[in-house]
Amino acid sequence: MPPSLVEWLSDDHLVWTVLGAVEVMDLSRFNESYRLGGAGRPPYDPQMLVALLLYAYARGNRSSRGIERACQEDVAFKVITSLRTPDHSTIAEFRRRHEAEIAALFDDVLGLCREAGLVSVGVITIDGTKIKANASMDQNRSYSGLVKDILREAEDTDQREDELYGKDRGDELPEQLRNPDTRRQALADAKRRLAERKGRPADDDANPEPQKLEVDLQATVLSRPVLRRGGRREWQRVARTELEAHRTQQARPVRRDRDDRMIEALERLEENHRVDLAAVATYERWRVTARDTKGRVLKGNSKPFVAPELPEGKINLSDPDSRVMRTQGTPPRQAYNAQAAVNDRQVILAAEITNAAPDFGQLAPMFEATMRELSEQGVTDTPEVVLADAGYWHHPQMQSITEQGIEVLVPPDGNLREGKRRGWEEGVYQQMRDKLATDRGRKLYAQRKITIEPVFGQIKYNRHIDRFMRRGRAAAQSEWRLVTATHNLLKLHSHQTISTA
Repeated sequence: MPPSLVEWLSDDHLVWTVLGAVEVMDLSRFNESYRLGGAGRPPYDPQMLVALLLYAYARGNRSSRGIERACQEDVAFKVITSLRTPDHSTIAEFRRRHEAEIAALFDDVLGLCREAGLVSVGVITIDGTKIKANASMDQNRSYSGLVKDILREAEDTDQREDELYGKDRGDELPEQLRNPDTRRQALADAKRRLAERKGRPADDDANPEPQKLEVDLQATVLSRPVLRRGGRREWQRVARTELEAHRTQQARPVRRDRDDRMIEALERLEENHRVDLAAVATYERWRVTARDTKGRVLKGNSKPFVAPELPEGKINLSDPDSRVMRTQGTPPRQAYNAQAAVNDRQVILAAEITNAAPDFGQLAPMFEATMRELSEQGVTDTPEVVLADAGYWHHPQMQSITEQGIEVLVPPDGNLREGKRRGWEEGVYQQMRDKLATDRGRKLYAQRKITIEPVFGQIKYNRHIDRFMRRGRAAAQSEWRLVTATHNLLKLHSHQTISTA
């Protein structure tokens, strides 16, 4: 008889921690999508596939084909699958099908960390890191570039370019796209022709149209007094923020067909354009009767607004939710901003994704996400200090956290800035500088670098997770929470190994 595979692995191997964790998790949510008595081969046990994903991600193996290969060659993978080898398409489909359920594994692992005593909340550090999207920067298109691509795709594949443009240069919009009414009809015809060429109806019932954004913009802006001085641009920024939050809530997957993605990208740019114009119109109506803090009519210099004829900005065809992001010392890249909140034991307490490049404005959302995660795990202790770097300086958000009895340490000056920022010399800015200059302030803020920076280093460089495998905001969110869950699982494994040594 051959020896048992179990004997090939030491008692302190990571696979036993993974299998033990999965065994105590409530994974009934994975079973709800399977139909009992259905035709075809019985599905793999979701518990086995969850353990397989957790162990593979913990080892930095995220490719479905790489996982399939490991199931054939690696003893630890064979122990998890009981010598079976799930096909790579099965693994990929399980990851896609159970997107939300996999994201919830973060909560399950965090609960295990709490039971092990690893979820301390004395000092919490918040930071973000850019993780590349599964998209190329070469696929970014402007509105005019998109409409030309769509019309070009709608033409026969063997039609020559000079026949398409005629005597024109080829870089201007066709005549029918220069008028809003004819442009709408031309694009509708192009969409219909693309659909007919692929043998499907133009209105795809499998992909229903997204719900339109409905928000009282004036009430939303005026609820943020600090933004009232921002003028027309600030109203547009708030409107775009609400639109992005609406898209996040919808969590629509990225369509696989390129033609479908082009149409959707075009519709997104047009929606951005409509929201911008609606924000400007709302601002102009508000300004007519608006008063300053002393009750005086707003005068100032309000330049007349000239609406752009076509939507501005660019969008990526491969992953429309991703954005071009820049970090000091690195070239621009198509990426997401992965946010995390970490305690003093380098356990991740909250993990979120945003497609906004700067960390500005993320302090309060991440703090609220952290408190929500702690509440769900039954942690009633209140954090004492919240740490973040200069990019998170947002006085209203810092003040709202401070009013809850929690100290916030965020320097007003970044490391790359020489001297003080103009207009930030006195007041709350100097008060924060004085606080950080004390022995206690320096000692507390020094914890930021030694807690969260090693976490990102472990994930991005040691485990080589510096790029998302799937596309779309919801898919990136699910993957980031799975990555951070496996980080916590590794922390739990190390804790258990030391405790039993």
